[in-house]
Amino acid sequence: MTTAVVFAYHNVGVRCLSVLLEQGVQVALVVTHQDNPNETIWFDSVEQLARSRALPVIMPADANDPALVAQIRALAPDFLFSFYYRNMLGPELLALPRRGAYNMHGSLLPKYRGRVPVNWAVIMGERETGATLHQMVAKPDAGGIVDQEAVPIGPEDTAAEVFGKVTDAAGRALARALPGLIAGTARITQQDLSLGSYHGGRKPEDGRIDWAKSAREVHNLVRGVAPPYPGAFTRVGAMTLRILRTRLEPNRRPRSGAPGLYFEAGSFFADCGDGAVLRILELDAPGGTLDPGAFAKEKINFA
Repeated sequence: MTTAVVFAYHNVGVRCLSVLLEQGVQVALVVTHQDNPNETIWFDSVEQLARSRALPVIMPADANDPALVAQIRALAPDFLFSFYYRNMLGPELLALPRRGAYNMHGSLLPKYRGRVPVNWAVIMGERETGATLHQMVAKPDAGGIVDQEAVPIGPEDTAAEVFGKVTDAAGRALARALPGLIAGTARITQQDLSLGSYHGGRKPEDGRIDWAKSAREVHNLVRGVAPPYPGAFTRVGAMTLRILRTRLEPNRRPRSGAPGLYFEAGSFFADCGDGAVLRILELDAPGGTLDPGAFAKEKINFA
């Protein structure tokens, strides 16, 4: 019987833990996170899945706590897996499994190593991303690749929509790779990190729109942080507007003057720094009331 300890969270965690169970891996322990009460929880629960399958599950504050390391050492698992677990696992943990430690990452490594890779891929205007199962080493997302699967990014796809594709790809990649890992025949391809990129985490403030950028860059930012993520935003006076959905308008000419938001013929538009125009398909003004008539006569410059 093949045994594993699984660190997991979010939809990818649920999908990949399910694949392990479907393929007969004995999961000796599931380590997950307490949900953050300040975070919008729109994703599936690893804790609920583990409890529904009568698996031991814990939610430690520190995955690298010596007591937890000792607990896992006593379990002597064949494998350690990390599926969208949010914290780095230290060298002591990675050295414990007899047959290796593996992580599922939401990009086509070596591109977009680091945090929130799906959001970054959309923000950067990529046309594809994917899921990669790789060996865990001390450096984040730098170990040898076991399997990966690409998914397309459509020009109007939001990060949440792409994340759904990546979740499906992660499940398929793991299902393909597991027989080889268990049999000891899996082929490992070392990464050339010079061909990739590393990106850090994002905060809600990083969704502030810089209207001096091109319309496509703004459009990609809006898609990349659209709900259920915090959303792109701009300020008009004391009011914060969240720009939730946009569309490029290649046949529309900008108004004269600086970039700005205006209301015309029943729709909101924004002129951007490259002279191109976005149609604002969806916006909201949390805590305030937006009067379209106030925008009808002249362009509003942004703070």
